[in-house]
Amino acid sequence: MTSSRRRLVAAACVGNLLEWYDFAVYALFARYIAASIFHSSDGFSQLAQSLLVFGLGAVVRPLGAILIGRFADRNGRGAALTATCLLMGAGTLMIVCDPPYETGGRLSIVIICVARVLQGLSAGGEIGGAAALLTEQASKGSRNMTASFLQATMGLSNMLGATVATLATMCLDQAQMTAWGWRLPFVLGLLIVPMGLILRRAPAFAGSAIIPAQSGTPVLKTLLTQYQPSLGIAFGLSVLWTAAPYALVIALPLYMQTAFNVSSHASYAAYLAANVALVIASLLSGHLADRYGPRPVMTCGMLVLILVPTPLLLLAGAFSQQLVITLVMIVLFGTVGLFAGAAPAGLASLFPPAVRATGIAAPYNAAAAIFGGFAPMVLTLLGPHWHGVPSPALYVLLAAVPAGLALCAPFWRQSGHRFQLDKAMGHATESITPDSPDDGTVSAGSRKGERL
Repeated sequence: MTSSRRRLVAAACVGNLLEWYDFAVYALFARYIAASIFHSSDGFSQLAQSLLVFGLGAVVRPLGAILIGRFADRNGRGAALTATCLLMGAGTLMIVCDPPYETGGRLSIVIICVARVLQGLSAGGEIGGAAALLTEQASKGSRNMTASFLQATMGLSNMLGATVATLATMCLDQAQMTAWGWRLPFVLGLLIVPMGLILRRAPAFAGSAIIPAQSGTPVLKTLLTQYQPSLGIAFGLSVLWTAAPYALVIALPLYMQTAFNVSSHASYAAYLAANVALVIASLLSGHLADRYGPRPVMTCGMLVLILVPTPLLLLAGAFSQQLVITLVMIVLFGTVGLFAGAAPAGLASLFPPAVRATGIAAPYNAAAAIFGGFAPMVLTLLGPHWHGVPSPALYVLLAAVPAGLALCAPFWRQSGHRFQLDKAMGHATESITPDSPDDGTVSAGSRKGERL
């Protein structure tokens, strides 16, 4: 990968890094946020309120997907991705400055709710523009690998959050963490914002963030009238793509603490090690998808997600030692990466450039709103087990149903883009024009033999 492409990947992924970092540290510090911001009735009620506000960010993600996705499709990827950075930074700043409940009363709750709405709008628009840009600018034969960096940044951001959480819990006691220590990770998140803005305002990034040609038809209307099968398949895949990371990555340290009485420090340390596996598995998934196509890779990842979590979480419950917890989390995070690493390019290949950002963002964020953001709260309400099945494993098992239907969709052809899904071969093809450039950028009717 050339230095210019490395800078492009970094610029496209830095917003995703900030998004997942803020989501991760909120989940990691949910107990402390609850004790500081919400009215003290009982510990469980405070935690439930904190996780409910965490889920609030997911509710507005579809709105962010539509608004920012349309902006990206009409005005270019660069301007939209800069806007998402600013929105995420504004939400993070509000969380840092939010007064405790004893000082601000209900205003404290209002502030953190508004902050999560801003972060949700940002997150909703981020994934579509970033995935579209990475797939459009990838070199020939490496589209899936390049797009997999988008998922790998989740692991990197979680590692950063886990490092801060581990150090904070080592250096500060419970009272200090509740009073002000939980704000420190969000302060660090604010430092990422200027880096993102600098990268995304670079001339190389602005020049690469192409603006697709537009007709007079609104993007949303075009999607709903011409690409309904693509939207259905994208939504089905996104259900598992959002549920698995939230249930088996974001919420897992909290689950280990509440279900198995693992200490905060031990769960954070295991979380840090496991995210290395998430990064490696995501990139490996992208590499395999370039060779075999994202569809078979995601199918294998889905099967592993169905079979592996239940026995591993039962093992963690039986042996709650640090080594066992760490190994279990490493394997679980790796299974998530195997499926999710191939997902960005897989969804991108369902749509032409003119509607790609919105086409990715709308179904993905609709799934995130329903199955993603509220996963920590649902798992908390379900408790450690449901009829003997660990609640995170059950949650992912249910999410695999629509993903399986999407992956097993019969052969269909869509007019306009002429995208074909070949069930037997696992390939997707787009009709091409004889004089279309083979520069790694996909457009409607510009690439032949693309795998799904």
